[in-house]
Amino acid sequence: MVQFHEHIITELLEDSNGGLVILSSGLSLSKLVSSLLILHSSSQGTLLILSPSSTTLKSRITFHLKTLNPQFYQVPAEITADLPAHHRHSLYSSGSVFFITPRILIVDLLTNKLPTSKISGLVLLNAHSISDTSTEAFIVRIFRSLNRDAFVRAFSDKPHAMVSGFAKAERTMRCLHVRRLHLWPRFQVYVSQELEKDPPDVVDIRVPMTKYMVGIQKAIIEVMDACLKEMRKTNKVDVEDLTVENGLFKSFDEIVRRQLDPIWHTLGKKTKQLVSDLKTLRKLLDYLVRYDAVTFLKYLDTLRVSESFRSVWIFAEASYKIFDYAKKRVFHLVRSDGVKIDGSSKGVKNKKRKVKSDNKDNEEDACVAVDGTSTSSTAGLVLEEVLEEAPKWKVLREVLEEVEEERQKQGVLREEVLAEGEDTNNGIVLVACKDERSCLQLEECITNGPKKVMREEWKKYLLNKVQLRDIVHKKKKPKDPKGFGVLDGVTPITPGQTVETSSINKQEHDALMAAASELRKRAENDCVVEDAPDPNFGGRVHSKGKRKLGNKNGPIIIDGSGVQNDSKEETTSDKIGMFDSKNKVHVEETNPVSAGRFCEAMHSWTSVDNMVLRRHTNPDAAASNGKPLPPVHFYALESDQPILDILKPSIIIVYHPDMAFVREIEVYRAENPSKRLKVYFIFYEDSTEVQKFEASIRRENGAFESLIRQKSMMIIPVDQSGHCLGLNSTSESDLNNSITRKAGGRKEVDKEMQVIVDMREFMSSLPNVLHQKGMRIIPVTLEVGRLYHQVETMVRYYRIPVLLIEFSQDKSFSFQSASDIGDDVTPNSIISKLSLLALHFPRLRIIWSRSLHATAEIFASLKANQDEPDETKAMRVGVPSEEGIVENDVRAENYNTSAVEFLRRLPGVTDSNYRAIMDGCKSLAELALLPVEQLAELMGGHKAARTLRDFLDAKYPTLL
Repeated sequence: MVQFHEHIITELLEDSNGGLVILSSGLSLSKLVSSLLILHSSSQGTLLILSPSSTTLKSRITFHLKTLNPQFYQVPAEITADLPAHHRHSLYSSGSVFFITPRILIVDLLTNKLPTSKISGLVLLNAHSISDTSTEAFIVRIFRSLNRDAFVRAFSDKPHAMVSGFAKAERTMRCLHVRRLHLWPRFQVYVSQELEKDPPDVVDIRVPMTKYMVGIQKAIIEVMDACLKEMRKTNKVDVEDLTVENGLFKSFDEIVRRQLDPIWHTLGKKTKQLVSDLKTLRKLLDYLVRYDAVTFLKYLDTLRVSESFRSVWIFAEASYKIFDYAKKRVFHLVRSDGVKIDGSSKGVKNKKRKVKSDNKDNEEDACVAVDGTSTSSTAGLVLEEVLEEAPKWKVLREVLEEVEEERQKQGVLREEVLAEGEDTNNGIVLVACKDERSCLQLEECITNGPKKVMREEWKKYLLNKVQLRDIVHKKKKPKDPKGFGVLDGVTPITPGQTVETSSINKQEHDALMAAASELRKRAENDCVVEDAPDPNFGGRVHSKGKRKLGNKNGPIIIDGSGVQNDSKEETTSDKIGMFDSKNKVHVEETNPVSAGRFCEAMHSWTSVDNMVLRRHTNPDAAASNGKPLPPVHFYALESDQPILDILKPSIIIVYHPDMAFVREIEVYRAENPSKRLKVYFIFYEDSTEVQKFEASIRRENGAFESLIRQKSMMIIPVDQSGHCLGLNSTSESDLNNSITRKAGGRKEVDKEMQVIVDMREFMSSLPNVLHQKGMRIIPVTLEVGRLYHQVETMVRYYRIPVLLIEFSQDKSFSFQSASDIGDDVTPNSIISKLSLLALHFPRLRIIWSRSLHATAEIFASLKANQDEPDETKAMRVGVPSEEGIVENDVRAENYNTSAVEFLRRLPGVTDSNYRAIMDGCKSLAELALLPVEQLAELMGGHKAARTLRDFLDAKYPTLL
């Protein structure tokens, strides 16, 4: 354990009331909580941990409990609604540590099934998400009123979330009824001294971006700045927040939406689209430095299709450069005489497109006629592949070669390390990437070389083009005129496209389709040839090797039929011919970690032990340049697992910089001072990657500085510890001034109001607010269903059925703006659905509430001068008895329900006259015998009576 964790625990234990701890991200919150749990003894009582929304945090705590104290065999179990009540009661009294879901905890508190005297305290791990209307605040308020000696300890490692809004930290402390705030930033004295005492060897590598990457980044920033300027013109958002630096973070969307939500229904379509465009541009900046050139181009193609009609950024002046430079990173068109084709060139119809084969060993060129006619041409177009490699790929390989050279110089061999066991330098190399796809692609780069990887991505790109063309062709073929399309495919002209598609854009599209068609034909031929199984491989191992190659890029790339497209290339290229032997090495020698890596990708999130590790130990990987590489483990940062404590690496290569992971490395170094550790940081020079990393540090430091100022000026009430909190205390009672003219200001004792709430409704905040208003909440299990079924049941069993439509207080009091409401009923419109619901159930009342607190006021006014509900009767509503009788069935007590439903479906019977018919007739048999004159009196008109009479007198058709 690091020493500053001991300081935090000491401060927490000094105050028996508990406290709120906010520490920097990456300072191992899970280890801190685990150390605190180990100190708990059963004699103190049961300790309940509210289950966090993130399952990885819970798994980290469980892992550290096992590693910090191997004798701590009793891993905290989770109490959920699946356990019966008596079982939960026994666990509450056991004195152990348990995770528990907030919904079942609040229900057990309200139903007095939780022995609060035997609970030593509560631990909350998501303090940044707590508000006065959250379920956690509801739990703490009731728990404090029942057990004033227990502690409440809350933790958060997201300081920037604790400064959003006005006095967020102070309001959170008031909800938790704690009086002490513990701030532990990275620049705190104890933290900085310990982490900087013996830092690891750090190598900062700045990789220059290619000229096209620089051009794309510059164009994206220009477009983003233009969108921000447009948003400033609306005068709806705080101008200080609208900066490009803030736009690099996901929290920027929350900042903008928080300001625009109250007036969202008044905004125009352009302003709403700008908010979405800024999110898209941020993704583009991230994907530019994270993914390869072909993947980036494919993402741009999807954006062009999905956002071309409504997007604002795509029509900005600089957006053309984004698409143009992205294409130039992958391919460009040249004439057969070597002249490059630029945007100013004009295309010529019925001209052959000469397309180079993607296989370099095949020197034949494929000539494909655009309109299906074979015409001679001296100047065809050649699709010349560029396939620009990511500059980081080469640097990563050089770093790994350097690491291996140092290992050999120091004489650190794998056999010696395995024989010695624990060693100060175990030779493990860890490469940390942002996501799983990057890990898989980097492993392919090291194993097969970057050219092979780029060629595979290029194949998939072209095959996807052909598949999309075929899909459109199948859908549009009956409607399209004869001769429409390219290469028997379809290129639909949409309003978002311009007339320039007939020039260079059409030439480019034709050349791509020609290359894709040729590639697919070659792949189909290869598949036919290679249908026979390989005698050198068993069936299972062979299929696994194929699947690894074909599905590497699953999370991002939609692989069409490119799985078997490598067969011919494997047989013709010496370098790729090593693939079979490589698979043998993976499967036989490194089976536990590497052979099953694809299966691990699917199941690794369920357990900490089954980590997402991509281990490369291929001795043939260095054949391309003759230099050996060390064993490498690839780790996805998004998995958020304790990888450093599991592997204990000696070399860490941070491929995608992340502030939290850097802090984890610092803590790992402080916990293992005797271990030799070297860290490589690989940045793109002058990129938004560096800017975002540095801005994240500045943002966190600014958040802590703001929290420190708030703490110095914080006013904490005397009763905030919860000692003055009672069951019936409400926030309103202290604010309402008594009227002194009425009995000297003495307030009459109010009758306690009761509200019966279904168990499943405790996921919402309404029960909490109703309890704050002084109402008693009675949780029961009611017969409910989807909205239509609920309304249908309420109309049947209750005299006044009511539908509550509640809006959020910080959002607009409107479903949609008036301009968005259509003239006709549409299945996707919420207004249409409500209209149909009201028409189908005329007795249904609808209450519109502005906020949670407004709902509580409405409930109080509705319950005035009314009897309190009976929970036993409420639970029996709609549930038939053993005799099949449903109690409190309003309609069944007075009428034959089936007969009434049949009557309402008869011609001429409407909602306005069926009750009069029921009053005038005792049965359907009597109705069938009434003459037209009496029917007209009951139904309110001769037309309706004649319609019904004709229906009743109509002859029944027979087959005789």
